[in-house]
Amino acid sequence: MTVASDSPAAEQPFNRRTLLAGILASLLAAAAFFLLSTHAPDFRLGAKGGATPLSKSGIGFAGLAELMQLTGEPPRMARSDEDIDSPATLIVTLSPDSDAAALDHLLEHRQFRTTLFILPKWQTIPSPTHQGWEMKLGRLPPGEIDRLLDRIAKQRLGTGESKVGTVVIAGHGVAVPPQLQWIESSSRVIAAGPGEGVLVAGRDKAHYVLADPDFLNNAALKDPQKAAAALDLINSLRAADEPVLFDLTLHGAGRTHDLARLLVEPPFLALTLTVLVAAALAFLHGLVRFGSPQPEQRAIPFGKQGLVDTTTTLLRRAGYLGGLGGHYSALMRSRAATLLGAPQSLNGEALDGWLDSRDKSEPGGFSRRLRAAAAATGEYDMQQTAQQLHEWIARRLGENR
Repeated sequence: MTVASDSPAAEQPFNRRTLLAGILASLLAAAAFFLLSTHAPDFRLGAKGGATPLSKSGIGFAGLAELMQLTGEPPRMARSDEDIDSPATLIVTLSPDSDAAALDHLLEHRQFRTTLFILPKWQTIPSPTHQGWEMKLGRLPPGEIDRLLDRIAKQRLGTGESKVGTVVIAGHGVAVPPQLQWIESSSRVIAAGPGEGVLVAGRDKAHYVLADPDFLNNAALKDPQKAAAALDLINSLRAADEPVLFDLTLHGAGRTHDLARLLVEPPFLALTLTVLVAAALAFLHGLVRFGSPQPEQRAIPFGKQGLVDTTTTLLRRAGYLGGLGGHYSALMRSRAATLLGAPQSLNGEALDGWLDSRDKSEPGGFSRRLRAAAAATGEYDMQQTAQQLHEWIARRLGENR
């Protein structure tokens, strides 16, 4: 024989706290997934390789950023226009697919602020054997590089092979990289040979252009002399204790404005949090019922009173309620004549006079009430005049009986 248990555990097989904890964990996991998927393009910049400060490929600059961090000068990454507007020294690593309009936008924000532009040099493809690495195919066409250089400086990329074996950078004599890339310039900051500029000034006096990225990229920093020269070069360009920024905006960071990103960034972040809190409160409100449930009411109630109220509502919504005074007065004249036994030959003013004669104490009482009811337009006035007509007829009937 089985005995049913009345314990709460038998009625509720799952603990309420466990269920709430599971729901909360699911919501937090969903929110984390949404945030990570929204900002995933920014996090993948380094994994795709390229000439970015997050890339660990040979043409990337993650090594320079890490070297500065190890020497006590940790750089920051500029992902938005607010970061670009900072007075810090900005290092901009250009790539062949850098958008010209985005570069113009950056130049406008960096007017009169120290900025180092590093030109691209190599044409590469992703390595099939190692994610984030790249394979070198050859030099980029000079015209493709001049397209970017023309927006920053007045000079053009030089043609031909340089015969120089070493270049002095910030007091360090370093070996020139293979197929040195240089800029035609007579007024250069760092020169390789006559008319060959390695570092030149831009159109803005605070801007500088490094012609060959192989002096600062990951492939170059395996040479200790080049690594020391790279640090001293950056220190020579910036003011004392001025922070250093690496630009990511030209590589796609912060440039996409989809709906998901707008919802989780200011100024719409406050609205998103408000909606989430309101949804949480609505959820909590639905967990517990406050008071007994109210039965649903009929749209049209039963009885005479319900019929009158429904008719009144329809007339009010249709806009006909204010014009019922005349119709009501005619109806009450006919009803009074029937109840008091008026001659059937009488009508209009003659009938009103006969009804007035039924009241000896108030001459013209019925006519006056009838005219007031016919002239009434407001609901309150119509109610008052109808009540007065009803009282007059009821009093006359009482006297006749």
